[in-house]
Amino acid sequence: MPNSLFTADFVDAELLEKYPFEDSDREILKSYEVVVDGLAMLIGSHCEIVLHSLEDLNRSAVRIANGEHTGRQVGSPITDLALRMLHDMTDADSNVSRAYFTRAKSGVLMKSVTIAIRNRQQQVIGLLCLNINLDVPFSQIMATFIPPETPEVSPEVNFASSVEDLVTQTLEFTIEEISADRNVSNNAKNRQIVLNLYEKGIFDIKDAINQVAERLNISKHTVYLYIRQFKNGDFQGQDR
Repeated sequence: MPNSLFTADFVDAELLEKYPFEDSDREILKSYEVVVDGLAMLIGSHCEIVLHSLEDLNRSAVRIANGEHTGRQVGSPITDLALRMLHDMTDADSNVSRAYFTRAKSGVLMKSVTIAIRNRQQQVIGLLCLNINLDVPFSQIMATFIPPETPEVSPEVNFASSVEDLVTQTLEFTIEEISADRNVSNNAKNRQIVLNLYEKGIFDIKDAINQVAERLNISKHTVYLYIRQFKNGDFQGQDR
């Protein structure tokens, strides 16, 4: 297998003819651009992430994050190794390559994985490639996973096992939160609980209104009333 990760001296003409792109294919690949940016933000600057479109293998790179590790930019060609993996994945059920190691032109050691992107006809139309620079000092890599000394306040995440548990746990947390807030009068607590749940999007879940109404010992019509009031900017009214 070729060891060069970043250059392709030629492009197989048959491959170019094999992928007649449609607008829907371009839309699918376009939707992956935010994935590139999100992964780069999560993993850190030591990881290069490249989105390849197979519409034109001579200019396949359509989105790159942290391209300084390989010197590539948007418009760079597909690699010889990617071509090999493309052949392997075109007719295979697996869409993810095994992790592999290689070296860039500069000599840095990279650990990589390639993910196939398929269209509605299950044709491979793109590749998402993640390349971690292993020559970056380990302390620099770890620094991306350590909160700063003064981290921004982030909301707690509820990793529930089901949507029912999600509603229950979010509801109980919100009740505790409002019950401890001395600025909310007893008469307004139920209304404020419903408001907080509304802002958290909990009522987008089916049957959440019934569950909240039962727990707060109010009618579901009252919950609907509060939601309408919030939407209309009218926060007056009493619990009933």
